[in-house]
Amino acid sequence: MRDANIVVNLVGILFERGRQCFDAVQAAGAGTVARAAAQINARMIHVSAIGADKTSRSRYARTKAQGEEAVLAAVPGATIFRPSIVFGPEDDFFNRFAAMARMSPVLPLVGGGRTKFQPVFAGDVAAAVAKAADEQAKAGTIYELGGPEVRSFRELMEFVLATTERRRLLLRIPFAIARLQAFFLQLLPKPLLTPDQIELLKRDNVVSAEAAQQGRTLAGLGIDPAAFGAIVPSYLWRFRKTGQFRRRPA
Repeated sequence: MRDANIVVNLVGILFERGRQCFDAVQAAGAGTVARAAAQINARMIHVSAIGADKTSRSRYARTKAQGEEAVLAAVPGATIFRPSIVFGPEDDFFNRFAAMARMSPVLPLVGGGRTKFQPVFAGDVAAAVAKAADEQAKAGTIYELGGPEVRSFRELMEFVLATTERRRLLLRIPFAIARLQAFFLQLLPKPLLTPDQIELLKRDNVVSAEAAQQGRTLAGLGIDPAAFGAIVPSYLWRFRKTGQFRRRPA
């Protein structure tokens, strides 16, 4: 970081492996980055996640909140962004379930698929970071970033199936059963589901009313967010049943 004027921390993990655990990466790690920024008197921009909460039963959500606290303790004027699920050509949400639909006759709806999300485009999150770098965001403020649409997990799975032109059974799975399945799935090299992620799915992942009222959103930064329906089909085309016979859209 030596000679840097601005430090942007984007580090985060979705599951734990060895030394790459939530406490080390998202809590202690964020604090270490912020203290290094403070030592060189650099401005700090930290990307966290909607749902960050020190009281959450999810270690992911707790350590996200602890990371925010550590960042603000070291750099009180830091700008923090909490995005909902982020979509883009290499995302780990729409791509994951489209790939699953290609191989499996069933897509799981954990908790009945009622959890709500507000997918936000990676380019819009980047634009928010750029605004903060240009000092067009409030210092010492936590922004919540979501797209223009709120959809349930079930609706997002239906969108994936419609986009990839596949018909699959959407199977409702109670949280208790999903947690049992996740206990074993977490042992895979890249887990499809972990018990910690089950805890996350028990709460909606959307911009809070308070953040919206106070202008701590993309709109408050003067950014018109892109809808997932306008962008996701441009990269999920490769998962279509007849995709091998289609040319990639321009």
